[in-house]
Amino acid sequence: MYQDKTLVCKDCGAEFVFTAGEQEFYAEKGFENEPQRCKDCRNARKNNMRAQKEFYTAPCASCGKEAVIPFKPNENRPVYCSECFAAMNRGE
Repeated sequence: MYQDKTLVCKDCGAEFVFTAGEQEFYAEKGFENEPQRCKDCRNARKNNMRAQKEFYTAPCASCGKEAVIPFKPNENRPVYCSECFAAMNRGE
């Protein structure tokens, strides 16, 4: 049903193949648009977005260690370090 397509990356202009398997995956997920960037440009864009994300520090409400979090802490809600958060989810 699907056949490999050669597309052109909108960022670098390189040709890349949108495989039949990828097209089937896109259809299963309900994606209507074809990819516009090659794999290298998609990865570079994702990494750039992650690098721009702002992180905050706050004391852990359980152990007092400094927790690094991807959201601005709110005085009304406790913040937990990754170890305490994981322990809470395990029911410890």
